[in-house]
Amino acid sequence: MQVSLAMIDQIAGVIRSKTGHQPRIGLILGTGLGGLAEAVHQPVSLPYSELPGWPVSTVQGHAGRLVLGELDGQDLLVMQGRIHYYEGYDMSQVTLPVRVMQRLGIQILIVTNAAGAINPDFVPGDVMLITDHLNLVGMAGLNPLIGPNLDEFGPRFPDMSQAYDRQLCELARSVAKTNRMELREGVYVGLSGPSFESPADLRFLRLAGADSVGMSTVPEVIVARHGGTRVLGFSGISNKANLDGNTITSHEEVLAAGGIIVPKLETLVRGVLQAL
Repeated sequence: MQVSLAMIDQIAGVIRSKTGHQPRIGLILGTGLGGLAEAVHQPVSLPYSELPGWPVSTVQGHAGRLVLGELDGQDLLVMQGRIHYYEGYDMSQVTLPVRVMQRLGIQILIVTNAAGAINPDFVPGDVMLITDHLNLVGMAGLNPLIGPNLDEFGPRFPDMSQAYDRQLCELARSVAKTNRMELREGVYVGLSGPSFESPADLRFLRLAGADSVGMSTVPEVIVARHGGTRVLGFSGISNKANLDGNTITSHEEVLAAGGIIVPKLETLVRGVLQAL
């Protein structure tokens, strides 16, 4: 299904009718990380099912609602749970929320995800600042910009040399240093899922330069950058690298790691909001 400008504007209109907030910053919360939305003040909560044409999250650990409100002096729109390609949606549906955010006037998008470690130095509970990504799904023909270009948002061939905003990355580093928090850094690779990676997959991805791996984020970032939205990204490391095949990875493990990661992410995100 090709998402149209009319569909995007219809959803944006519904959101505007439900709240007086004018969000400047969007925040997408990954698997098990939805607790970060609880910090929002004077929240207005909108279930995805009440937004016409908005895809509904079907995965445990994704509450499936928008939370609009204020945090640290910034008006936010928070996605408490995201949509994944593996749920059966096409790429234009997966990235529809980002288009709606852009029509609402959001200037900065903060993306988070639960990711598996590829870098053998990473351990569950770590937070990784995403400095770049590998778009393996897009390289295989599933780039979210395939199809008619939406000229209202951006050019046919957008640049991706600085997908993750350098100034925002510096702010995150500064917040981590101030709070004496270890902040990992690295390259995130986006796969389609839903199966976890084999040891051979992980060894290949490690050789390709990836540090963490997940099943989301990259399409959202591409669409955000196409529309001129600045991006800051974090991976919460939910499981250790299984390069030798001796570890079983489960969704329950990913959800459990969220309890350790959320307080760290809250410190980082709120610190960045305060700095902005």
